[in-house]
Amino acid sequence: MYKRPGEAGGSAPDPAPQSPAGLGAAAAAPGTAGAPGRAERVRPGAIAPVAPRGLPRSVWALPPVIVLALVFLYPLALVVQQSFSPENGGGAFDAYSHVFASTAFREALGTTVWLAVGSTAGCLVLGFTLALIIAFVPFPGAKAVAKFIDVFLSFPSFLITLALLFIYGTVGMANGAWTDAFGVSEGPFHFLATPWGVLLAEITYFTPFVMRPLLAAFSQLDTAQLEVAAGLGARPARIIRQVIVPEALPALGAGGSLVLVMCLNEFGIVLFTGAKDVTTLPMLIYGKAILESDYAAACVVAVVNIAISVGLFGLYRVVGKRAGA
Repeated sequence: MYKRPGEAGGSAPDPAPQSPAGLGAAAAAPGTAGAPGRAERVRPGAIAPVAPRGLPRSVWALPPVIVLALVFLYPLALVVQQSFSPENGGGAFDAYSHVFASTAFREALGTTVWLAVGSTAGCLVLGFTLALIIAFVPFPGAKAVAKFIDVFLSFPSFLITLALLFIYGTVGMANGAWTDAFGVSEGPFHFLATPWGVLLAEITYFTPFVMRPLLAAFSQLDTAQLEVAAGLGARPARIIRQVIVPEALPALGAGGSLVLVMCLNEFGIVLFTGAKDVTTLPMLIYGKAILESDYAAACVVAVVNIAISVGLFGLYRVVGKRAGA
C-alpha cells in the first residue's frame, strides 16, 4: 500500500533542515573542487590518498637496486671489461677482431642459430598440434595432461636428455631391442650424438613452453564461433585455419620468441647428448674459458651471446604484450 510522507510504516523521515551556516561549512569542507559550494563526490569505501611521509621513495628503492647491481650488473660489467682489456695486452678491439676472424666462432654462431631456429619451428608445429588436441578434442584425462604440462616446465633440461639417452643411446633400449631381435653387435640408433639428436632433445624439452600460452589462449576462445562455423558447413581444417589460427597467433609469437631465446643459450642439452661435433656459442664459451683458459675470447663470445639474447628478449616482450601474456 502506498503511504504518504509522514505516515508510519517504512517511510524515511525528512532530512533535518540545514541552516545557512551548515551549508557554508559543507561548501568549505576539505575535498571541494571548483567553485565555492561545489563538493567533490567520494566513492563509498574509497581510501583517500595519503601524502608520503618520512624518507622519499627513491631512498626505499636503493636497497634492491644495490643488491641487483652487486649480484648481476657488476659481474656482467666485468665480463664486458675483460673483453675490451685482454690480459696479454693489445688494443681494446684486438680480442674482438681475433674472435670474429676465427672459423670456430663463425661455425659456432651458425650452428647456434640454425639449431635455435629449427628447434623453435619444431616446437611451434608440435606444440600447436598437441595444444589443439588437448583443448578441442575431448578425451579422458585431458585436464590431467594440461596440468602435467605445468609440472613439465619445472624439469631441468638434462633430465629430458638423460631420458632420451636411455631410449636411443648407444646402449639404450632401442639399440638393445634391435640387437636382441637381429643378433647383431650394435643397433642403428646413433643420432643423439649428432646435431639431429640435439634438435630432437630441444624440441622435446621446449615444446611445453609453446603449449602453455596456447592453452591459455584457447581457453579464452569463444566456442560460439566454432559452433557457427561448423553449423555453416565448414570443415575442421577450415575452422582451424580461419578461426583458431588468427586467435592463436599472438600466443604462438610469444611462445616461439621465448623458445628461441632459451635455445640460443642452451648448454645442458648439448653437453649431455655427447655431441662432440656440435659446438654452440655456450659450448664455445665453456671451451675457451675452462679448457683453453682464454678468458678474453670467452668474454667476447659471451658479450655477443648476451647481445643476441637481449635483442630477442626485447622482441619476446613486445610480442608478449600484444598477446596479453
